Amino acid sequence: MHREDQLTIGDVALRSGLSVATLRFYEERGLIAAMRTEGNQRRYPRHVLRRLAVIRAGQRFGLSLAEIGQALAGLPVDRPPTKRDWARISAQWHVLLGARIEVMNRVRDGLESCIGCGCLSLRSCPVYNSDDELGAAGPGARRWPEGARE
Repeated sequence: MHREDQLTIGDVALRSGLSVATLRFYEERGLIAAMRTEGNQRRYPRHVLRRLAVIRAGQRFGLSLAEIGQALAGLPVDRPPTKRDWARISAQWHVLLGARIEVMNRVRDGLESCIGCGCLSLRSCPVYNSDDELGAAGPGARRWPEGARE
């Protein structure tokens, strides 16, 4: 790779609008990769800016860095993502987000009756967890719509 096709971490931060610390974090997580100079300075290929754009898009859609990383794992590291690459990623994300929207709608619709009632009756409330019966299953929410957990 030609030297002029490489960017310093400061250049990438400036052009992407991300902090140097964020770039290092993404690199630690394997989302982006840098080459090292003889002086151990990071140098990024110019097309890292496209990968960063994909990461930021995924975050705006509410995806976790792990989910974004799975999508990026299918991209070549030696060139920017193509229109075909983006179409494949966006199709995967469309399915994932559609499933989340469906779950969120079910949760919202179930909460409306509980919030509307306001009684939180210990005898009839479907949310009440008598004697912490669900505690044995571990921390976190246990009563969640079927298929909503990962």
